[in-house]
Amino acid sequence: MKTSERDRQANRAFRSTLRAALKAVRSETNKDEAMKKLREAASMLDKAATKNIIHKKNASRNKSRLTLMVQKLG
Repeated sequence: MKTSERDRQANRAFRSTLRAALKAVRSETNKDEAMKKLREAASMLDKAATKNIIHKKNASRNKSRLTLMVQKLG
């Protein structure tokens, strides 16, 4: 297997896991649980940006929007 193909598959898997983490934060209705999931998702976003899987401004925008959403929960 070529290195590029192996990397592509690893990136796809990570991106899929990242999307699931973001969806978990968005679907949470309990603020405490949402905060826990937000911490995990923010870490994953930072890691994805560091590995150039997503752009760093994309990660920043997602973290900002998720944080605002979690703060609005009651």
